[in-house]
Amino acid sequence: MPHIRILPHPDLCPNGAEFDAKPRSSLCESMLRAGVAIEHACDMVAACATCHVHVREGGASLSEPDDEENDQLDHAWGLDAQSRLACCVRLADTDLVVELPRHTRNHAREQ
Repeated sequence: MPHIRILPHPDLCPNGAEFDAKPRSSLCESMLRAGVAIEHACDMVAACATCHVHVREGGASLSEPDDEENDQLDHAWGLDAQSRLACCVRLADTDLVVELPRHTRNHAREQ
């Protein structure tokens, strides 16, 4: 069972978070279940890039992003080599360290 560590984010997760998740589950769904308020404006169908995250550790255990994910990542703020869409990441057995970007492209966040 992978252990996920979310680095502190001033708005979405000020103290950071740590939780265990089910292998093969979606990173986005796992984060939401753990109380991390990650954006997911398209309802997790890889159509908006609001669930953009940086996988700082453990990313080599994940499958490569497909064309659909790469196309949406082009629209993400603060893109880097460790960027992924949390809705597209299926967890393996490896622990992950995840950083939430400072900004999102969702200008009208719903509460």
